[in-house]
Amino acid sequence: MADEVQQLTRAFSGLGGLGVDEPTMVSALARWRKQPEKRSGFRKGFPGFFKSHGEIDRCEDEYMLHLAAEFARFKNLMVLWAMHPWERDARLAHHVLHQQHPPAIVVEVACTRSADELLGTRRAYQALFHHSLEEDVAYRARDKPYCSLLVGLVSAYRYEGPRVNEEVAKAEAKALGAAVKSAAAAGGGGKKLVENEEVVRILTTRSKPHLVETFKYYKEMHGRHVEEDLSQSSGEEETTTLLETVLCLAAPAKYFSQVMEGALRDGADHHGKEALTRVAVTRSDHDMDDIRAAYHQQFGAKLEDAIAAKAHGHYRDALLSLVGAGK
Repeated sequence: MADEVQQLTRAFSGLGGLGVDEPTMVSALARWRKQPEKRSGFRKGFPGFFKSHGEIDRCEDEYMLHLAAEFARFKNLMVLWAMHPWERDARLAHHVLHQQHPPAIVVEVACTRSADELLGTRRAYQALFHHSLEEDVAYRARDKPYCSLLVGLVSAYRYEGPRVNEEVAKAEAKALGAAVKSAAAAGGGGKKLVENEEVVRILTTRSKPHLVETFKYYKEMHGRHVEEDLSQSSGEEETTTLLETVLCLAAPAKYFSQVMEGALRDGADHHGKEALTRVAVTRSDHDMDDIRAAYHQQFGAKLEDAIAAKAHGHYRDALLSLVGAGK
């Protein structure tokens, strides 16, 4: 492992004046997939790039500026990949909040990480930016109907055990159905729903297994998936945030496959294309196999084939390594 760390350190630092060694980095992506301990060793062995900062090894801003000049498109992927996951999520959330982008990334971080991972991100956010994640969300989204939902999501520490109270799940499925019906009757459904205290409580406090059961009972009671009914609500931004929340909590592979498909479309904007890198990096060690399967099921094509057709060079090779092409 020591030799591998040294090779990757040399690749990052561009020793010898030859620039960054991109093939070595791509090779590391493939070899170190699902081996976060190797990345931890790399961070500890590269003090020029990473510095101990409490419980995480923090990226040095000056070196990140150096890398920006070396990597072009490839650098974002490699920097995100090398970061400690807590710092990575904290920086992603901070960027979205301060650039006033749609809140999808905040929803992703809050809803698809484990309780301890989200807690780690919140601690990293405080260490890096001297604010809490929840206070920045509350301030930056203060004029949005979905503010309470976002604050609740990033503040959550959900139960992660398997136990589900079926009677409560049925009751909450009924409550969700009533809220959807009431919002539709009143008009402005998306805004009404995202401001509904019962809807917010259920989505921000219940365990993910509980929500899966709740949405299952919702389908049995109302004959439609909850996301189908939400998509009928008016209020585009509010409805989008609700849909993203529901999918991230109960069907993350489906959600991420849709994000990647959007990033690979002709005419995808800059933020859409950035999502391809973000999802490949953040999900590679977790549920990428499920995402590939969901992509094939929804879009009738292999994710790796779509990436190979759209991306180029070392960036394409890195993406294919992260999604586990050829498995």
